[in-house]
Amino acid sequence: MNHSAAPIFPPTSGAPAASGARTTSSAIPTRPNEQHGRRLTAAFEALEGFPALAESQTRLVAALDADPVDPSAIIAALESDLGLGLGVLRVANRLDTTSSGRIASISAAIEVVTPPSLRVLAERTRTVDFFDRAGSWGREADAHRRHVAAVQAAIHRIAAILDDVDVETLCSAALLHDVGKLVLLHAHAGYPEKVLPRDATPEERIVAERRELGVDHALVGGVLVRRWGLPRELARLVERHHADDVDRDVATLRLADLIAHHGHGDEVSPQVLMRVARSMGVDAAQLRALLYDQAIPATRRSRSSAPCPLSGREMEVLRRLAAGRVYKQIASELGLSTSTVRTHLHNIYGKLGAVDRAQAVLIAVERGWL
Repeated sequence: MNHSAAPIFPPTSGAPAASGARTTSSAIPTRPNEQHGRRLTAAFEALEGFPALAESQTRLVAALDADPVDPSAIIAALESDLGLGLGVLRVANRLDTTSSGRIASISAAIEVVTPPSLRVLAERTRTVDFFDRAGSWGREADAHRRHVAAVQAAIHRIAAILDDVDVETLCSAALLHDVGKLVLLHAHAGYPEKVLPRDATPEERIVAERRELGVDHALVGGVLVRRWGLPRELARLVERHHADDVDRDVATLRLADLIAHHGHGDEVSPQVLMRVARSMGVDAAQLRALLYDQAIPATRRSRSSAPCPLSGREMEVLRRLAAGRVYKQIASELGLSTSTVRTHLHNIYGKLGAVDRAQAVLIAVERGWL
């Protein structure tokens, strides 16, 4: 494990990176707004040295050492770890290619960042773990990954019941959606304990941040994502993930975040949950199932670097097919006609290049889509 203090990237402003996760900038007699801006800038720079978890680094190196190299294991190691995942996204978006500044997912990033470069990234990234948190950001790195993984699990479950969910981009947005909280943690002594009310819902926390600090973590996160040179779509998703007047992608991220908070045992408004779900076509029965399933730990499946070509409805049909259901049972459970189920299966076979149900299920399992 590499525990050197050097950040992955130098601070973009050229100033020395701040050390320590909860300190504030030096007291300088300035106007309040100017002092606030300096604190945020110092916090932005401190995040340049945000560590990876040692286990994530270990798994990334193991995936790179596999023969052949295992893309799905690489994605799994990178996707929920801010230290490593952010690093590869930034490298990919800085390369002198036609895709520079437009790579919004880990799977797309590892197509342009070579395995040797990934190894260098892993070796240069400072690491921490639960048992060795003497340095800065140790506790935060662990807590951040746990919430990100929960949000990403919810995104996958939502994608199983809705069509056309951009899982890869949304999972990258989930990795970044709470970076603003890390900034506020560094910039303001007493955040969140002395700033936010206890047992508050996510909506109440946002209101309290704006009232007490003059800014909220979603807005700060959007600014930081742009500062890092990542795609505008990621910045928009991060910035708007608590907003009401949103499109479906933002609503999907917001719903996944709420489901994850519910799974953690945090306070969540049932009315807000239902409103967000209905705005994107998730009915009450489906929402109840999502909340129920979120509490059940899911085994991480192998993930292909290629996105799944099946729609949400086709995945529902294929899952029931894999469970041994016959056409009439699938039709009854999904409220479809048997002819519609047959059409879905015909489309599934065509998209997967399968000749029968057994081959279709096997292909989906092998590629991590089922």
